[in-house]
This record gives sequence, structure tokens and C-alpha cells, in this order.
Amino acid sequence: MYRIEAEVANTPQSRQIGLMNRHAMPAQRGMVFVFTQAASHCMWMKNTYIPLSVAFIDDDGRILNIAEMTPHSEESHCAAGAARYALEMNQGWFAAKGIEAGARLRGLDRLPPPR
Repeated sequence: MYRIEAEVANTPQSRQIGLMNRHAMPAQRGMVFVFTQAASHCMWMKNTYIPLSVAFIDDDGRILNIAEMTPHSEESHCAAGAARYALEMNQGWFAAKGIEAGARLRGLDRLPPPR
């Protein structure tokens, strides 16, 4: 079991800005994006300085897929299915913890709703 301290991006503006313009993030910290509907959402790294891993997560908290993202890249990284959430952590965090697609995350039901 791992504790994650995640900032919440649940508004259009906070989802658009994400972790842009930050130069560091503590190891146990991240950002969770709460989407208004489950879909094949995509992420990119424009104006983002930190190498990140993103886990796309369905309504039930199951990780659909994890993508590794390079700083300043405009390459799209998309969910492999209908994702309700995306969790960004420092690059390699999921791999270091042995967390892979199919794993379930708890606590998502306590997040504020999307706006």
C-alpha cells in the first residue's frame, strides 16, 4: 500500500494547466485529473519541466495503462480505454512500486467532482 499526496485538477482551467511550469515535485506527490466523463483522454507535456509517468484510470479505480512522458513534448499519451481519471507522478514512480495496468487504486471516490 502506498500513500499518494495528489493535487486535484477537476476544473477545465486546472486540467489545462496541470503541472506546467514546475521544476520539481516531491517523490510521494502527484496530480490527479478528474474528468467530466470517462473517455480516451490524452495528456501532453507542453511547458512541463518534470519527467512524468501518467496512469489512466477507469471509473472503478483500475489502471488502464501507464505512459512515460518527456518534458516539453507535445506528443499525445492517451488512455487505452474509457478513463475517468489520470494520475501523474514523477517518472518511474509506478514502475519502482511494481504498479502496472490492472492494479486498482483506492480513495478516488473521495475526490471532488469534476466541474
